[in-house]
Order: sequence, then structure tokens, then C-alpha cells
Amino acid sequence: MGKNQFVTHRDDGYWQVMGEGNKKPTVVVETQREAISIATDIAKNQKSELTICGRDGKIRKKSSFGNDPVPPHG
Repeated sequence: MGKNQFVTHRDDGYWQVMGEGNKKPTVVVETQREAISIATDIAKNQKSELTICGRDGKIRKKSSFGNDPVPPHG
């Protein structure tokens, strides 16, 4: 399982994708939509989790692309 990915808003108005534990962003882009697309591809490739935060820093959504210990039922 790879590094979990985070989409967060920056003070300069841009959005970034950060790998868990990284000191520098993987990528900085203009829109949240673009950051989510990039982070989703990385999380799928690394079989890790994706956490998307809003402008206020609060978690909006989490997605798991790895071996989820509690898979969905149904």
C-alpha cells in the first residue's frame, strides 16, 4: 500500500495534492477538481486512501482504493 493522498487548499488560492508525510506537494493546480482527479489517479495506482478537504480545511470526503479492512456491504 502506498502513501495516502490529501487534496487541500493553499493560502495562495491554489489547490495541492500531498502524499502523507511529504514536506512538499506532489502538484499544485488552480482548481480543486483538477487536484481531485490527479490525487484519485495516484491513490488508485498506489492502492491507498484519498482525503479531500474543503477551503475551510475540513474533510469533505474520503475514498479508499486499497485493501479496505471494512469493505462495503451490499
